[in-house]
Amino acid sequence: MPLIERRISDRDVLWLIRLWLKAPIAERTERGKIRYIGGGKRNKRGTPQGGVISPLLANIYLHELDKEFNRKEGRLFRCGARIVRYADDFVVVARYIGEPIKRAVLAKLKELGLTLNEEKTRVVRMAEDSFDFLGFTFRYDRHLDGSTGRYLNVHPSRKSKLRLHDKIRGILVSGNKKNAADLVRELNCTLVGWRNYFAAPGTYPRKVFRDVNWYVRERITRFYGRRSQRRSKLYGRRAYEKLVKAGLVVL
Repeated sequence: MPLIERRISDRDVLWLIRLWLKAPIAERTERGKIRYIGGGKRNKRGTPQGGVISPLLANIYLHELDKEFNRKEGRLFRCGARIVRYADDFVVVARYIGEPIKRAVLAKLKELGLTLNEEKTRVVRMAEDSFDFLGFTFRYDRHLDGSTGRYLNVHPSRKSKLRLHDKIRGILVSGNKKNAADLVRELNCTLVGWRNYFAAPGTYPRKVFRDVNWYVRERITRFYGRRSQRRSKLYGRRAYEKLVKAGLVVL
């Protein structure tokens, strides 16, 4: 709270933030009952998982880490280290990631009362390996046209693609009785949002987009194949093309 109070002086807002920090996590059981997990009046640390206030507080709190990287007399700045951060996820970029940089980051986090997630933290040599960040995979690949050298290939990660597959399967389940127009609308909500996020400037998502289009085609074919006994006008191998004509987005 001291870091938040540096920026917010309104007592009512601070009171609301404290309530947010103590809010329990609620989930609905299979029987439809509400069950509370963690949080509550005795909660002294952390924010509710998935809470809307979590990214805001992370940005306020970890702003101190950002300043450490930009402090010209600091060790991190002298080592040429830079930080790329989104809420509490961050990547440290430097020509050489050595022990001095790692120790400096750990020391600053300890000062803030934080620790690194050891399972997610690793040192990557980009010339030899890749890493995932915010749903993207970053790696150096050879040019497809045979040009010398390599380029930084930024594309949707495998985990991101598999999560999209799960969403598409959840829509195209056998119990879905929606007509073609409603089905196209539901699929487009998922596909358009996914495309807009991963088609950011400087990325190369075309190959993954083609894979997703093929997956959507196969799932739609299976979906309408199961409905063939109900005289569906869309069943068969042409179902995907018919939905595209009806407005289905192609990545």
